[in-house]
Amino acid sequence: MPDPTVPPTPPVPLDALLARADLGLRRIAGPADPAVVLHWAHTSEMADPYPYLLGGELLLSAGVHIPDGAGAGYFDAYVSRIVAAGGAALGFGVAPVHDTVPGALVEACEMHGLPLLEVPPRTTFSAVARALWQLMAQARTAELRRVTEAQQSLATAAARPNPVPSVLQQLARRLGGRAVLYGPEGTRIAAAGPDPGEAVRTALAKLAEVVRPSGEEPSPSSASDTVAGLRLVAHALGNGEGFALGTAAPQRDAGDHTIASVAAVLLSLLTGERHSGSGAGRSSALVRLLLGAAPAEVAPLLGGDRWRVVHGRPDGRAAPDPVAASALGAALGSALVDVTGGVVRVLVPGGRTVDRVPGWTLGASAAAAPPDWPAADTQAARALARARATRTPVLRHGDRPALADLVPPHDADAHARALLAPVERSPALVDTLRTWLSLHGSWDRTAVALDVHRNTVRQRIARCGALLEADLDDPDVRMELWFALRRT
Repeated sequence: MPDPTVPPTPPVPLDALLARADLGLRRIAGPADPAVVLHWAHTSEMADPYPYLLGGELLLSAGVHIPDGAGAGYFDAYVSRIVAAGGAALGFGVAPVHDTVPGALVEACEMHGLPLLEVPPRTTFSAVARALWQLMAQARTAELRRVTEAQQSLATAAARPNPVPSVLQQLARRLGGRAVLYGPEGTRIAAAGPDPGEAVRTALAKLAEVVRPSGEEPSPSSASDTVAGLRLVAHALGNGEGFALGTAAPQRDAGDHTIASVAAVLLSLLTGERHSGSGAGRSSALVRLLLGAAPAEVAPLLGGDRWRVVHGRPDGRAAPDPVAASALGAALGSALVDVTGGVVRVLVPGGRTVDRVPGWTLGASAAAAPPDWPAADTQAARALARARATRTPVLRHGDRPALADLVPPHDADAHARALLAPVERSPALVDTLRTWLSLHGSWDRTAVALDVHRNTVRQRIARCGALLEADLDDPDVRMELWFALRRT
């Protein structure tokens, strides 16, 4: 069986073979249609070649089969059988049997619309076949390159913060047409590419209904149609939830099916819900939490005792949607994802390294046990703020013991409360002071991290200095304040 992920060898336009000056072929009958393509070459001297043709051939003959005194009736029957078998063109060699192409053959080819090529004496049929194979090999290499580039661009699009629209845009561009994602109820979720008009939109939506599971009998995985000169194809996405991908393109090249299939697989992953043992465990954990169980009791159902909290924001201005959040979770290796206030929060197993994800800015906490998850969430939020301010793709909260760990926690907490008491009633001042110190006193970076104006940062820091009665330019003061802020 052929590999469905590899496009078949594309046919070669007849005009490309005629353009080979080394062959000296000349079209003497039949339509000069650029749409005529050749799939292979076949030599036959049978009076009836029909049983030996598959369709799409350039049939080569020297006229050995032509009886003496053959008339128009013989050539009409001969050409009609070639056309009936799906032959694409006929090449007639003028040596060694015939000095010229028979006039009756020219008339028959013209009448039946079969391109007739004159093969000069200096050109062998082997040379014609070899030239065709060379053109086919070039076309296949170009098509494989096109498909490979399309696969890479689709995979890159699937990793972006808004993966579904990005995949559809890439697919529409690669096919030169329209790409639409339909939901389980038949609604259009997203689309990309030029609008093909009402008739095509309606026909494409109907095709999506054909491949959508009905529950009564198995539905086809794909369906196709042609409307207004466009090739319409609908693909059922493999998540079993009724999503469908529709495409409308002006032509159907050999690799287009492969490209659309890759997009369908990616969209299946992006829109599908994973039903597995781990998914059942997550559901059980959620139910138990809702019914009053402590996080420490349900943590084993998630597959581990220590987890990291990761906060992420897309690099663009657009707020992340649930599909983009799921894509980020998949990139980090976790399906425990939440979207809150423009920030995606992901719970990642503690033993897994949080690496850079293209298109996202990330902040990661230290690995923490369930009782410390709220503190880890705070660590991730602070790491994300610093990452955005410093334009760093990912920042991780340190796991190593700090100098502050040498101080008994009770004494450290008491000292922190006493030192920060003058500003504790103003969370905005505390957050500004913490962010400003973490960014080494940078006004601009602090403003970026807090989404405020730099003058607001200056005013708040000045207010902190006044309330604390401290010189915030003194490194010893800054160190003590940072020690205290880490305890809050």
